[in-house]
Amino acid sequence: MQRFCFALDLVDDPELIQEYENYHSPGNDWPEVTQNDRDAGITNLQIYRTGTRMFMIMDTDDDFTFEKKAALDATVPKVQDWEQLMWKYQVPLPWAKAGDKWILMDQIFQSGAKKTE
Repeated sequence: MQRFCFALDLVDDPELIQEYENYHSPGNDWPEVTQNDRDAGITNLQIYRTGTRMFMIMDTDDDFTFEKKAALDATVPKVQDWEQLMWKYQVPLPWAKAGDKWILMDQIFQSGAKKTE
């Protein structure tokens, strides 16, 4: 298993934040998008929010690569539709490169078990 953690901001608008959370509430997922994630090797995906800052934990199988995920995403129109829709709510972090959304975070501390790479 691999684990990746990401950060992203939301537009600072309570109504838009509520809409965003509604899209992510149980039963409102887009089956084509979640299936694409599974096909790419994502085994668990969690998103947390405080204010406008979001944190995502993504667990994957050992064969997962970002290149494989991007290639699959490009072949599923619903994934492209989802990503375009989400831009309505999302704001790149100030240090993100143009077009980047979720920014991979560096693990700087872990207590107990060995630090993951």
